[in-house]
Formats: sequence, structure tokens, C-alpha cells
Amino acid sequence: MNPETLLFCILFLPLGAALVIACFGRRHGSFSAAVSVGSSFAQMALSLWLLWGIWDESALQPQAQWLVFGDVRFHMGFLLNNTAALLLFVVSFVGFWIHLFSIGYTRGDPGRGRFFGGMSIFMFAMMGLVLADNLFMMFIFWELVGFSSYMLIAHYFERPAAAAAANKAFIVNRVGDFGFLIGIIWCYLHFGTVDLAELEVLAAANPEMLLTPISLLLISGVLGKSAQVPLHVWLPDAMEGPTPVSALIHAATMVAAGVYLLGRIYFMYTETALTAIIVIGTVTAIYSAICAFGVSDIKKILAYSTLSQLGFLVAAFGMGTRFGLYEQELEGARLFGVGAANFHLTTHAFFKALLFLGAGSILHACHHQQDIFKLGGLWRRMPLTFLFFTIAVLAIAGIPPLAGFHSKDAILFLAYEESQVVFYVLVLTTLLTAWYMGRLYFVTFFGKPRTEEAEGARESSWVMWLPLGVLAVYSVLGGFMFVYPPGLHFLIDQSVMHPVGGDYTLMLVISVACGGLGLALGYLVYFRMGAESDVVGRRLPGFHGFLRSRLFIDEIYGFYVRAIQQRVAEFLAFLDQILISGLLVRGSAGIAAILGVVARGSFTGSLHGYVYWLLAGMLLFSLYAFGIFG
Repeated sequence: MNPETLLFCILFLPLGAALVIACFGRRHGSFSAAVSVGSSFAQMALSLWLLWGIWDESALQPQAQWLVFGDVRFHMGFLLNNTAALLLFVVSFVGFWIHLFSIGYTRGDPGRGRFFGGMSIFMFAMMGLVLADNLFMMFIFWELVGFSSYMLIAHYFERPAAAAAANKAFIVNRVGDFGFLIGIIWCYLHFGTVDLAELEVLAAANPEMLLTPISLLLISGVLGKSAQVPLHVWLPDAMEGPTPVSALIHAATMVAAGVYLLGRIYFMYTETALTAIIVIGTVTAIYSAICAFGVSDIKKILAYSTLSQLGFLVAAFGMGTRFGLYEQELEGARLFGVGAANFHLTTHAFFKALLFLGAGSILHACHHQQDIFKLGGLWRRMPLTFLFFTIAVLAIAGIPPLAGFHSKDAILFLAYEESQVVFYVLVLTTLLTAWYMGRLYFVTFFGKPRTEEAEGARESSWVMWLPLGVLAVYSVLGGFMFVYPPGLHFLIDQSVMHPVGGDYTLMLVISVACGGLGLALGYLVYFRMGAESDVVGRRLPGFHGFLRSRLFIDEIYGFYVRAIQQRVAEFLAFLDQILISGLLVRGSAGIAAILGVVARGSFTGSLHGYVYWLLAGMLLFSLYAFGIFG
């Protein structure tokens, strides 16, 4: 089988599964689960076969003509290069294990068929986005990813919170996607093409053609999908969806699509745009780390952790690209473009999916009790989940030799070389990350059970703990080359630091110390001082209220919608009724209708009013009769 046929099968397998489920499996949950998980396994197997055995690591771009308008022609096709191969591996590999976990998690769910149908649609949309060879085709799958995300967040649609969260995610993403679409159209008008390979050639040959406005508009799509400030507000609320959805869409794949877009069109960004990317990513990383201390819901803590790590990735991309697109020697460190960002994107997918699935195992065993201060003592009752969750916590804290240590330190050294301010902000974020993860870890697993739900917890079935084990292996070994397909060895090659010089050693010590200190603070502050409730909430209620407020950004958006946007919408609706529907559409009938509305207002039923109208009419008639007007 040639690579083109394999790519076609990889893309359309989940779509076929979704169609089968829609036709035959909506009311048969077990059948739907088997079809969806089977297609996901086949997709993973074909992807690994392609990456390990067939692909020769050269760029592959099969195309077919799509639309023709006179001299304007649009193509659709695949573009498989190192960047696409990276996410092809991540999405197919992590996606299968999350599908397998979902078999146990959704057992007994009356909407099981609908759930697995939505998961298959998402896998189709995500693969289309990964493999698309032009911006228009990418945008189509970009929107389909948003649609499937909306469906899955609203899985428990009977809950008002879930319905509201789905609507919020859909609307906020449309804001970023509108800017993204304008950027694509402008890009076509300016360059005459949206083909990624052609754009790269044009940008390399004529760097002066790059425009900052186009770059910023394309970045707006990233702000929505990757939930960067100020379009971050949808992601914490999206935790109302099932936990496997949170693991697949809001940790490992969809939210990484924004960062993937940055890497896919790295050649389109100007210096000003890259500076904006660095600032946005850094602000998102520190802001989200602070917000994580204000919530006690285990899934929302992980959501803010995801936001913070995405900030790391976005900032790393901006810094890596500013170093240049070709290999450079920087004080003993070999850096190549955005290698560090790609590396952390991959390792983050492993340990963050593991964290979410670990949380799902806990919720499944504890009757969906999500407040960490109402859990406790789970390490004895759920030893496998405890072991795998421990690995994930150590990985995200950056403790050597786990995967997060290798990839996060690559980003920190990148920041150290680029900007001292960014470096120290990201170091502080590393400390806070380990701190709030230590808070979650020690409060949830140690001490005595604080509720009946925690007291009755038991280890999950093998279909739930096996995916945890596989992801735990990659969370440990993800910093080493041999666990990746040969075409992805550039992850390590381009990101490994050669530790020479005191500056690098000092930076490394600071990074590891922050991880260890953060975990220790989580233990001392939130466990030793009493894990039955939030110690900050007890002793510093005002400060805790500030943390819970999330800097009032949601309230600011709510005020804007009520006080400004709604008023503008009402005014536009009035104009539509009077001018568009009344004058332009209905013409003279509309004018008569408007006059009728005005005249109807004169019939008040008051004799005095009618006398005034009579006098006014007589006056007008007299003026006309004497020739004053008319």
C-alpha cells in the first residue's frame, strides 16, 4: 500500500465509523463503542505503519483539483512533512487509548452511542486539519473540529451548565475563527495562493511580502483554539463534558491544534507578530497558573494547567522562530526553529492525557465527586491509578528524568537565551505548576477519606487502567528518541541541550529546584495544614476570593455583552425591520405599513387629542389653499 492510499484510509476511517453509528448504533451503545474503538485502533495502526515503515521522511503532497472559477483554481490534498507527522502520531496514538478508556467510563450511559459517534467525527476532523495542504481546506476541518467539540461538551445536554459551556465554547471560538478567516482571505488576495508549500516558497524568496496584519489575523485563530488570553474563558467551563472528552479534545489534541497551526505556517510571521506571540503565551502561562489555586474541582484544576502549558508552547514557538529557521550555535546549545515547542507539545499530550484519564478513573470510582477536598485516602483504594497519576504529576512538575523535565527545560533554556523577563516569568510558572499539582495530588490521594464517595472507591477495570499504564510509559520515556517513529527523531535532535557552561547548569538547577519546591509546598500548605478544606480560603478569604474571581474577566465579558453588544444588536434589529424589511424589501407596501404604524399611534381615544389633530389639519389646508406651499 502506497503512502497516499494510507493517508486516505487514515483520514476517512473514523468518518466511516461515524456514519455506521449514525445509521445503526445510536441506540446500541456497545455496538457503537466497538465500531468507534475499532476504527481508532485501525487508524493508529495505519499511522504507525506509515511513520515507522513506509514514509521516507520527505515531504509528501498528493493533490486533486477541487473548485474552478474562471482562472481561479482551488486544490485539496495532503501535506505530510515532519510537522504533520508529529501530530499524526500524537492524535492517532493518544486518541486510541482514550477511546479504549471510554469503554469503561461510559458503561451505563444512555447516550453512549451518541458519545462514540461524536468521538469518531472529531477524529475525522482532527486528522483532516493535520493533513490539509492549504489554508482553506484547513479552515473547513478547523470548523468541523469546533462543531464536534461543541457536540461532545454538550453530551450531558440535560444539565444547564453543560449546555451553557458548549454554547460558550462555540461562540468564543467563532470570535477567533472570524479573524482567522479574514486572514486567509487577505493571504489569498496578497499572495495569490493559500497552498502551504507555495506560501513557504514565496515567503522565503520575498520576505518583504510578509505583512504583520495578516500574521496577527492568522494568530487570532490560535487564540481561540488554544485558549490563549483573552479568548481563554471557554476552556475551564468545557470541563462539563465527559472526562475522556477533556482528555482527548481539551488536553492532548484540539487545543494543540492552535500551536500546530503556528508551526505549520511558521514562515508567515513577521518580527512584530512573533513578539505578540511571546507576550500572549507568557501572560497566559502565568495567569492560568495563578487561577488554578482558586478552584477545587479536579477537572478545572487540570484545565487551568492545560491553559498554562499551552502558554508555554505558544511562547516557545515565538522564541524559537525568532532564533531563526536554521540551525544556530547559541552558547553551546543547538536549537533549531521550533523544536522545543514541538517537543513539549508531544510530551504534554502524554502526561496531560494521563492526568485527565487518571481524574476520570477517580471520578468513576467516587461517583463523580469532583471536589478534591471531599476525596482523600485514595492511594490505598486505587493503587494503579495512584501510581500512574504520580508519574504524571512528576512529569508536569519537570522532575528528571521524566518527559516533562526534558521538554520544559528546553523551553526554559530557550527563554534564558531570548529574554530574561520571559525566563523568570516561566520559571515562576514552573514553581506554581508544581505547587498546585502538589495541592491536587496530596489532598486527593493521602490522608483519610473525607466522604462516603471516597470511602467506597475501588480500582477501575482493566480497560480504564491499561491506557493509563501506556501513557505513563510515554510520560517516563518521552524524553528519549527510541520511543518515537524515525521521522519524529527531529523532536529530540532539535531540542536536546548540550550542558556546557555555568549559565546552563544554573538554569537547570533552578528549574528542578522549582519543581521540587512546588511539590513540597503543595504538601506542606495544603495537606499538613489541614486537607479538609482550602487553607487559603480559611485563613485568607479575601485573597482566595480574588483567586476565584479569575481577575473578573468573565464578568467583564458579561457586562460588555449586556451593556454594549446587546444594545447594538437591538438597534441593528430595529434598522432591519424598518429599512431592510420595510423599505427595501416591501417597497411601497412597507412605506404604507410604516405610515400605518405612525397613524395608529394617533388613535389614542382622547377627545382633546383629536381636536388638536383637526386644528393641525385645518391649518395645513389653509396654507395650501392660499398658495403658501403646494
